[in-house]
This record gives sequence, structure tokens and C-alpha cells, in this order.
Amino acid sequence: MADLKPSEVDAISSTEHSEVNVPAKKVAMADDTKPEVNEKDIGRPADPERRQSQKSVYSSSGRKVSGWEALQMVAAGDLETINREMDDIEADLQTMNIKSTWYKPQLRLNDPRYFTWLLVGFASMGGLLSGVDQSLISGANLFMPSSLNLNTKQVSLVSSGVPLGAVGGALILGPLNEAVGRRMAIIISLVLYTVGAALEAGAIDFGMMVAGRIILGMGVGLEGGTVPVYVAESVSRKYRGNLVSLYQFMIALGEVFGYVIAAIFVNVKSGSWRYMLGSSLVFSTVMFVGIIFMPESPRFLMHKGRTTEAWHVWKQIRGEDAEARTEFFVMKYSVAEEFTNQEKSVNKRFPWMDFFTVPRARRAIIYANVMVFLGQFTGINAIQYYMATLMQQVGFDDKTSVFMSLVGGGSLLLGTIPAIFYMEKFGRRFWANAMLPGFFIGLIIIGCSYLIPLTNKAGSQGTYITGLIIYEGFFGCYSCLTWVIPSEVYPTYLRSYGMETSDVTLFLCSFLVTYFFAQMQEAMSQIGLTLGFYGGIAVVGWIYQILFMPETKNKTLEEIDIIFSQPTSQLVAENFRSSMVTATDFVCFRWGKVFSPVSESDIFRKENGHKSEMEPEAKHEELLY
Repeated sequence: MADLKPSEVDAISSTEHSEVNVPAKKVAMADDTKPEVNEKDIGRPADPERRQSQKSVYSSSGRKVSGWEALQMVAAGDLETINREMDDIEADLQTMNIKSTWYKPQLRLNDPRYFTWLLVGFASMGGLLSGVDQSLISGANLFMPSSLNLNTKQVSLVSSGVPLGAVGGALILGPLNEAVGRRMAIIISLVLYTVGAALEAGAIDFGMMVAGRIILGMGVGLEGGTVPVYVAESVSRKYRGNLVSLYQFMIALGEVFGYVIAAIFVNVKSGSWRYMLGSSLVFSTVMFVGIIFMPESPRFLMHKGRTTEAWHVWKQIRGEDAEARTEFFVMKYSVAEEFTNQEKSVNKRFPWMDFFTVPRARRAIIYANVMVFLGQFTGINAIQYYMATLMQQVGFDDKTSVFMSLVGGGSLLLGTIPAIFYMEKFGRRFWANAMLPGFFIGLIIIGCSYLIPLTNKAGSQGTYITGLIIYEGFFGCYSCLTWVIPSEVYPTYLRSYGMETSDVTLFLCSFLVTYFFAQMQEAMSQIGLTLGFYGGIAVVGWIYQILFMPETKNKTLEEIDIIFSQPTSQLVAENFRSSMVTATDFVCFRWGKVFSPVSESDIFRKENGHKSEMEPEAKHEELLY
């Protein structure tokens, strides 16, 4: 390595800027011929990227700065070093002639905020599609079985065909995302949506209907695991939770649209269910046209070594202000560090093995998938898919059941709105622990409605609708977490594989809950399934969240790496302290502190740092392995 320049910069001149006290380290700029670890030639002119990789930050010991140290440089306000490197990347961008092509058009807007909203809007339309297809089957099930001569088991398989196909779509999510990127994976999912919906609408027998449902489900699974990651990797940390929550809002909005569409076609005498199921073709076409003009995720480009191209996209969606430049600087070294660790890893050929061998990755996959499990095994998709049937069970006729399904879908939609505006303010942990008891109460009321005889229709229906509104409303708030959490907790180099596991878990649980719903209701009784099974899982899940759920609000994806690098015992200690302090404040009527946007977890971490069991104060690298 060439000699370092004399002007060295104290990366951490003061520890007061950081939540974690670490020893000060010197960094310097070096013009070195040693190539950067994550810079590869992938279909782009090599020279600008190679020149950029020769100007990187190194510690005084001669090794390249880690993502952790880059965070500390930002905290210490070392703008001179940051700006010098970002200017080099900008210079390299100017030498690259990035042109607009028919398969990758370059959309340019003057204000990055408009570009961000456009990207999030079109990407989140995937949720709209998913919701429409989930709720349309509820109305179609009133007429389709008799038209195609289906028995009860065949109806169950048709209803659960989408989550079953979604498991297949989720299984190809990781390899496909790694091979073609987030944007192209979304485009492929839209093709599957279109083919599946066309087969559904034109089905002439049971086999054709199941094939259409499964193909459509593959699109749901592929898109459902890709869109939240695409949004999380592109937007600012200040709005990440809110904007990823928009995806769940769009799912709920799609479900309402599905019920409205079913209500529109319910009086069509011949083939009403075909119009219902075929209507989703309109939404998939609009989303396909819009997503063609969207760029690739900048973090994916960085992951693939295309740093200059990543900066080009970053400028479009995030701008060039100081915050955007410093976050890009940290992201560059965090991704480079992950790539270096991956190259050194014994699991280089099969990086997903790190979920078993690396504690930080193992904590993330367990936590994310437990949250997904809780979101499904508390019964939401069974209720959504069989909404009209459940309405019939409490005394509504066929047509009224379709219209009354709008009550449940509308409640779910309204419940997601607070999450969009307030999740980033109050945090994931507060949100989960406050919302779960709410929909448990809704389950209790629904269960009690089954105790009222159908001779008292007003009492039975009124109690059921009240419980349904409470359940769907609180679950709407809670369900946003099942998309936000998996999209942000995995390391960049494992994010595709991590989302694949979360996606498989989500849709496999959805399939099991939906397919076995009728049999479980018969075996356990209506109140036993609702209150005993779904409600029992909600109670156990609430205890899990109190002890094991960390707070990740207003953190960059690189800062979340640090949180999950803590030992589990340290994380539980933080959460237990936070819960006790919050409970004490609540009992003592200090509700200003209970509902404060500053979490107790952040206060505890700031005061005590990230500690390991071996040393009183551990470095990030030591916690990672």
C-alpha cells in the first residue's frame, strides 16, 4: 500500500456524538492501487469505478475503514473526509455516460421528493394488487363453486391457492433478486399476476382455476418480499417505517376495492365471479407501466459493486444534501465491510449459511420470522378469505354478506392510516406492544358473538360486527410491522435470502391458516378457534415482543446492524428495563413519558453502550462474530 498522506483526520475526536463509546481511531485518505473489495465490473465502463475505488478511507493501521468506523466519522462531524470522497464519486459519475434505453428508461425530476413518492407509489401498488386478489375470492366463492361444480375440499384448495403459490414465489425470491435485482423481480411478478388473473377469469374447470390461483400466488409471493425491501433500501431513514407501512395500507385498500368490485358485479346474472376475478388485470397493467420507469435500488447496486451508478440513483431519489451524502458514505463502507466478511467466510459459496453460523444474522432471521408468524396465526387471512362466509354464519344472506364484508375491509384500511403517520414517531416496539392487545380484545368479542343464538339476529350480528371492527382496526396498525421489520433487519448481503425466508413463512402460514380453517372451526368450534387458538397465540406473542423486540425507529440500515450485533441477553436486559420503566410511568399517570417518541431502549443504550458478556465495553467487530 502506498504511504498515507500526512493530513490525518481524527475520526472520533469526541465520544459525546455517539451512542456507543469506542476508542478514537485515525483515518486518512490514500491514493492506493489496492482495489476496493466490493467493486466489480458488471456491464459498465471499468475505468471510472476503478479510479473511484483507489480513493478510499483507511485507518492509521493501514486497513480499510469499517462501516462502524464510518458511522463514527459522521457522528464526529468529519465532513472534510466525507466530502472529499463523495466529490471523487461525483467526478466519476460525470465521466459515465448513463443513457436512457427502452428497457431501462431514465426518468428525471427536479425535486427528489417527487421522485421518492413516485417510486413508493408505484412500488406499493403491488400491495394493492395483493389485496384485490385476496378479497375478490371472498365474493367469488358465493357463485363460483356451483358454476364449476366444486365440492368443499376443492373450494378450500381454490381459496388457499394464492398463499400456496406465494410460497413458490417466495422460494425463488432470493436467487431472482440476487440475479436480476429488485426492479426486474417486481416486473417478473407482474407478468405472473397477469397470467394468473387471465386463467382465473377464463377457468372452465377445477384444474384451470387452481392453476390460475397458484400462478397468481407466485406473483404475490415474489412481489410481496421484493417491494418492501426495494422501498426500505431507497428511502430516508426518517420516513422508512412510514413508507414501508404504506405497502400494508395499499393491501388494505386493495381488499376494500376487491369487496367493492364484488359488490358491483354481484347482481350480474351470468358469470359474475369471472368479472370479479378478471378485474385485477387493470391494476397489474397500470403498475407494470409505472415500474418500468423506476430505477434499481441504490443499495442493491452498491451490493453488486456498482458504486457510481448507485450514487446516480441516490441523487435522483435522495438529493445531494449533507444528510444524503453522509448516509451514502456510511452505506458504501458498510456494504464493503459485509463483502469483505463474506469473502473471508467459510460460507462464501452458500452465504445463507450465515443465518446459522453468524449470531447477528441468526438473531435477525429468528426475530423477523416470529413477527411474521404472529401476524398470520392470529387469523387475519382466514377471516379475510372467508369474510362473506363468516357473515353468513351470523345470519346475513348472500348479497348482504358481500356488502357487509366492506365493514371488515374498511376497518383494516382505516387501521393502517395511524401506522403510516405515527409509527416512525413512536417506534416499532411501542406500536407492536400497544396494538396486539387491541385486536386480542376484538377476538374476545367475536368469540362471544357466537354464544348469542341466531334467533337474536340483532344481538349476534351487532356483537360480531363490533368485534370485527376492533380486530381489523388494531390489526391494520399491527400488520404494517410484518413488512417493515423484515425489510430492515437483515444485513445487505443477506437481505434477499432473509426476505425469502420471511416471505415463505408469511405465505406458508397464510396457506395453513386458510386451507385448514373450515376443518379447524369444525374441530375446535367457532369460539374455540377464535378465542382459544388465535387469541392464545396473541397472548404468547405479546410476551415475546415485550422481552425480545428491539427498537429500530429512525435508524439507518447500517445502524440497525449495530443493534443486532448485541448479545441476546443484553437485548433482553434493555427491553425488560424499558418495559418496567414504561409500566411504572403508566401506573403513576406519567403518560407523557409513556407516549414519548424517545424510546427507553435508546436511552438505556446511550447510557450503557453495547456490552458483551466477555468485556464491559465491546467493539462492533467483536460483537459481530
